[in-house]
Formats: sequence, structure tokens, C-alpha cells
Amino acid sequence: MATAIPVVPGRLREAAERIEESTGLRVQIIGGTLVMSPTPRGKHAGTVRRLRDQLALRLPKGYGAYEVSSLAMPDDDEDYATPDLVVFPTDWDEDDEWLADARDAELAVEVISKSERAKDITNKTEWYATAGAPLLLAVDPRHGTWTLYSHPRDGSYQGVLHGIYGDPVPLPPPLPGELQTEGLPRYA
Repeated sequence: MATAIPVVPGRLREAAERIEESTGLRVQIIGGTLVMSPTPRGKHAGTVRRLRDQLALRLPKGYGAYEVSSLAMPDDDEDYATPDLVVFPTDWDEDDEWLADARDAELAVEVISKSERAKDITNKTEWYATAGAPLLLAVDPRHGTWTLYSHPRDGSYQGVLHGIYGDPVPLPPPLPGELQTEGLPRYA
């Protein structure tokens, strides 16, 4: 279950790093709130792996699919999110920074956790739109659905496309034309 607690601004990143080191929880700062979640379960991790494998085989030269890469909120040293998967130009391999500009991501992927609440999902979606991530794919193994968000503006995505497992996710260039969702694991 994800846990969110408000913390005094100015020390959020330091607190997040200490929590990660001492507990092993994944920590993000979404809208000034520390958001902590345990290591993903097998089906969650399996969904990420299957999507990453598809992307890795079909991305054009110069792009890669990365796990455990965090995106910064522009002009805010405290706010960041760590999507389950993100597509960047491969020069990210050589970057010494641990936070990337969300606008440099071609695609961010969030796999919804079994215990995630609707409000948490809405907050994350708004965060990615505000940060300028051009595309966000939210995959929901609870219901066997996915949503592709595009065209961020003023804290919301203007384009929203819904699908169910089995429907391919259409992706614009330079991403491969489609991601297959047939056979993605569903939570019990």
C-alpha cells in the first residue's frame, strides 16, 4: 500500500533519501508530499518487464527504456517522480544527474499498484502533466485496462485514450507504432 505524508518544504529530498536508505521503500515527492510504496509485487514487476522488453526490441537507435530513473518537476528542486518505466534518448546513459527533465522523456509508464487509490492516481497524472511529460501510459492490472495521456497543458493532459488488455496502445514516433497488451498479468 502506498503511503503519503506531508513534510515541511525545503528538506523533502533529504527526507526521501533517508527513508529509501533505511527502509528500502520507493519514495517520490508528488506535489510537495512524500509518497512511499513497497517494492512492486511480481505481477506489477512482470508488467513492467513485458512492456520494457517490447520497447527495447523496437525503439529506434538512440532511444532506450529505463527503470528506476526519476523525473524532476521543472523549477522545483524538491518534487520528483519515479515512473515504473521511462523512454529517454540513450545519452541518459552518460548523465551524472539522478533527476531527468520530464520533458525529455518520450514516454513515462506507471503500472497501478493493487492498493492505489483513485486520488493517488489522479495526483500522479496531474503531476506528470504539470512536469511536461509528453506521454504517460497508466496500466491498471486491477481491471485489465490502460490509459494513454498526451498533450500536457496547464496541469492536465488534453488527449486521453482508454483501452483494455488485448487492445494495442498506439504510440507516436519516435516510439514504436504500438505496444501490445495481450497477456499482461492481472492482479487476483
